Amino acid sequence: MTTPSSTTSQKHKAFSGEPMRDKPVEDLAGIGSVLASRLREQGFNKAYNVLGQFLLLEMDQELFCDWLKDTIKANSKQAKDCHACLKAWCDEFL
Repeated sequence: MTTPSSTTSQKHKAFSGEPMRDKPVEDLAGIGSVLASRLREQGFNKAYNVLGQFLLLEMDQELFCDWLKDTIKANSKQAKDCHACLKAWCDEFL
């Protein structure tokens, strides 16, 4: 799914426009404080931990979104927003 830049959130733009470094999971588009807490409970403390899972799932939208839904109870929009954010970051920096 391609997200037009006019509908891309500020959070998405901020995340995907610069190196990841030690960004917290809350900086990922689609991930708010509740989902971030659930990710941390699962051992995903930093955005780069979630990126690792994203890459293990071969950047596949369906697999990654299903993983987010199953692991932290993200809804479809949250999962798709997070996937799009990580995909844009990979397109820019990998």
